[in-house]
Amino acid sequence: MEFAQAVHARHSYRGFLPKAVDQKTLKEVFELANWAPSNCNVQPWHVHVVTGQACDRLRAKMKAAAAENPEGDADFPWQGKFTGPYRERQICSALGLWEYQGVTREDREKRAWSWMRNFEFFDAPHVAFIFVTDEFPETLRLATDVGMYAQTLMLSLANAGIGSCPQTSISCFPNMVRQELGVESNFKLLMGLSFGYIDPSDAANNFRTEREALEDNTTFHHE
Repeated sequence: MEFAQAVHARHSYRGFLPKAVDQKTLKEVFELANWAPSNCNVQPWHVHVVTGQACDRLRAKMKAAAAENPEGDADFPWQGKFTGPYRERQICSALGLWEYQGVTREDREKRAWSWMRNFEFFDAPHVAFIFVTDEFPETLRLATDVGMYAQTLMLSLANAGIGSCPQTSISCFPNMVRQELGVESNFKLLMGLSFGYIDPSDAANNFRTEREALEDNTTFHHE
């Protein structure tokens, strides 16, 4: 793809086909993503890509855990709430997705189903867990590095015709993921990314969020 095409092709997809991405393509995608920038080129990300039976085991375990304790025990717990225009965008995003999923605000059972889809990895055949070690004192700078890596990875996936969905929700059960994948405790789970070939029959994949006008968030200084 041309760069602009890859940017516009990347969306948070929430419905995937069971077909796995072949190992050659996976390696090419993740090698390209490794060219992401980072502060002082420290490259702090440690990525575990889960496929096949390992993915299915984690899917089942995480769904059961989320049903019992939706908040989990995240290594990096959410500390606050969105306010003002940020809250408005959050609500618009949720309502828009629900519309495509056939969910209403009044239907608590269907709302719970929508939330649990996160822990099913939206049926994706692959999920990537992105860890960082606990040796970094500046969490915000570290998150910036991982954000740049994750965006590069998602664009690399889009370029290969593969859909993805970045998820902080599946970082809520880090101990489970560490145990399943044999990851040591000093590696902290920052986020996950479900990915695979897009299911065109899933209506949720037709949902698109909007973007603010450029002048609302970008100022050009000439003098």
